[in-house]
Amino acid sequence: MPFNVLQNELNERAALGLLRQRRTLQSPQSPHILVDGKPYLSFCSNDYLGLANHPQLIAAMQQGAAQYGAGAGAAHLVSGHTQAHHELEIALAAFAGKPAALLFSTGYMANLGIVQALVGKGDTVFADKLNHASLNDAMQLARADIKRYRHGDMLQLNQLLAQTQKGRKLVITDAVFSMDGDIAPLPELLALCEQHDAWLLVDDAHGFGVLGEQGRGSLAHFGIATPRIIYMATLGKAAGVFGAFVAAEQAVIDTLINHAHSYIYTTATPPALASAVLESLALIAQGHELRAHLQGLIAQLRGGLRGLPWPLMPSATAIQPLLIGDNQAALDLSAALRERGIWVAAIRPPTVPQGTARLRITLSSAHSAADVTRLIGALHELAQG
Repeated sequence: MPFNVLQNELNERAALGLLRQRRTLQSPQSPHILVDGKPYLSFCSNDYLGLANHPQLIAAMQQGAAQYGAGAGAAHLVSGHTQAHHELEIALAAFAGKPAALLFSTGYMANLGIVQALVGKGDTVFADKLNHASLNDAMQLARADIKRYRHGDMLQLNQLLAQTQKGRKLVITDAVFSMDGDIAPLPELLALCEQHDAWLLVDDAHGFGVLGEQGRGSLAHFGIATPRIIYMATLGKAAGVFGAFVAAEQAVIDTLINHAHSYIYTTATPPALASAVLESLALIAQGHELRAHLQGLIAQLRGGLRGLPWPLMPSATAIQPLLIGDNQAALDLSAALRERGIWVAAIRPPTVPQGTARLRITLSSAHSAADVTRLIGALHELAQG
């Protein structure tokens, strides 16, 4: 039976410490959550500014639902594009410093749509080897030639670009790498794109709202502003709601509206979400103290975890990976923390390269210094056996 084959494959994954399982939250996102009926101190969420349960966002969503109903009812190009969506796209474009913006249901769908719409056969995509799975899938879907460069290796990327003489060139990269927490060298990437006449697609899922002046993201962090960059960011992490957007030149946005399948052939997100994100943008812009507090927690954690047998990977962002190496050892350490009421996810291949299983510690402005002290103490205790 085919089901037996599937079960055997699942059993093999379990034996390798690679089987994924879900846990059920019974509380809103917060540092202190209820999971399967038990309280935990969580260091797993991408809710970097602690906005996912903010009362102003809840109120804005309620008001949006009262005005527009529960669902959009149709795709944007049919009858699902409401005034709430329209106003949010205008606000997002201004926030990102771009002429226009386009909403997508998820960052995954945005990346699929961008790459598939802009390049195809005869074109070439250049990709960092540690890019998010959505970017990897996007370049496969586009049917363009693919050239991958070693993580952050600008010399190799330069060589690959120089070797490519025909068709459109699109360099795609995470801005903040989701499993390592490091920031892409965007100024160097842009310089290469200008030298070789390539587009640069920046996936700022983990930088938007956190980095740069007023939380405007990785481009603001580096002081970059150019028509050459196509900017994508998600709205379910630091923004605390759901969805994603692309900000770019008007010609790029119009091309996506006409050619991005993941935009054209899907129902628009509920308008109430757009109402909530519009409120979130105001909170992000005013969130200097939230970001300063987050930076303080990052420094506290990195200082407190020195001397452990498991090194912290180099990261100045809210993503702080603790490198364990072995899959089962990472699972065991995560389980030992969970027994102490602390929830930190173990990340294993294929999400990360073989031999680099890790605990992905994520910090939020909603954490307190006492929360971080508790995690530091538990890890030191476990390190001593």
